[in-house]
Amino acid sequence: MASERPINAIVLAAGEGTRMRSTTPKVLHRICGKPMVGHVLDSLSELALEHVVVVVGHGAAEVSAAVHELPRHGGTLDTVVQPQQRGTGDAVNVALASPTFDDDDADDDVIVLAGDQPLLRAETLAALVRAHREHDAAATVLTAVLDDATGLGRIVRGRDGRVERIVEHADASDEERAITEINTSIYCFRRNLLAPALRRITPSNAQGEYYLTDVVALTVAQYGVGSVRAVRVTDVSEAWGVNDRIQLATAEAMLHDRTTQQLMASGVTITNPHLVTIEPEVRIGADSVILPGCVLRGTTTIGHNCV
Repeated sequence: MASERPINAIVLAAGEGTRMRSTTPKVLHRICGKPMVGHVLDSLSELALEHVVVVVGHGAAEVSAAVHELPRHGGTLDTVVQPQQRGTGDAVNVALASPTFDDDDADDDVIVLAGDQPLLRAETLAALVRAHREHDAAATVLTAVLDDATGLGRIVRGRDGRVERIVEHADASDEERAITEINTSIYCFRRNLLAPALRRITPSNAQGEYYLTDVVALTVAQYGVGSVRAVRVTDVSEAWGVNDRIQLATAEAMLHDRTTQQLMASGVTITNPHLVTIEPEVRIGADSVILPGCVLRGTTTIGHNCV
């Protein structure tokens, strides 16, 4: 049964992030006290994972060391080096060729996501996996609708509304660029169907890279329309990738707002949420009051009825 298949995850964290203008690898820039890749790994917390493989490249040793210091949410955690950044398809191929995935015929599911999407929620990934398994799909992609989709891959659907392929912005026609439904670069695949499809993709595109997105059209061609499903995320911020310092600050502010709102909803009074710093791991009991100027970091715990 689909619901009984094992599940694993691949996190793509090999990019340099040149727009950060930094010697620190992009995925190690901190948001609310934690490297952004740490927030991505936290988004896997509701899944009963057997293995997580993080693909590293730029600053490989530094990223690998940092990843292994982060809290674990079950399953093994390994890193594998992508020697050359030749695209997302190549990165996933590198992961699947690692000793962690030593059985090409294994019938399991694999989540693929990027290491620079720190606002992704655990419940969103869990919903993606549920939909994937309910339809017994070969692949399921998380999508979002944006008013301005410039630079992002578009979801191309057929007349019946089902997913046919994903086209990258650089390769899209004017008609395709008018599509507002975008690929978030977050997927769930049947691994024994993904691996052969990856071997068939080519770098014949505007970027000269191996696109993971090409797997969608190949899967539809081989297994039919309906073999690829889509789940649309309602909060588009979950799909945001952080590429520069401005986006880093925006993501920090949004995660801060999410944290304070969750605390207030649980019975904590925060008299001015914009004048405090509270990191996501902080725990505060009901009926406590947090006054302006407080800075609460790490695994801080505050009891009930405190000021």
